[in-house]
Amino acid sequence: MRLELSCAIEIFSGASSEAIAGYAKAVIDGRIIYVSGTTGRDPVTNEFPEDPAQQARNALSSINDTLRQAGSSLADAVVSRVFVTDAEAASAVVPVLGEVFGDIRPTSTFLICQIPASGARVEIEITASRSDSVILG
Repeated sequence: MRLELSCAIEIFSGASSEAIAGYAKAVIDGRIIYVSGTTGRDPVTNEFPEDPAQQARNALSSINDTLRQAGSSLADAVVSRVFVTDAEAASAVVPVLGEVFGDIRPTSTFLICQIPASGARVEIEITASRSDSVILG
């Protein structure tokens, strides 16, 4: 019988909400990387662009940066969960998702709901699977 022990590794972005709400930007558990819901703030201004498509691009870029820290990338996505505030945002975001995930084809959940950050119209959560050959140091 083989016993495998898993030691989860947490990645933090430094956002104050991580400490306040008690969460990590991502958690690596073996080969699986769980990235928390990520909104699309502009990385320079820290403001939300008006355009939901740009918010989606910003969120996906931030997620990809986090996945790279974990030895992975969006190309390894197996699950996507996308939350938008309204049908207009949904129409703007869907083509962006197609550009990014068209060849990857993770499972997907897409919901219209409220997002508890003023100005946010998009939030994206990703689960990815990395190869066994990745060594984090």
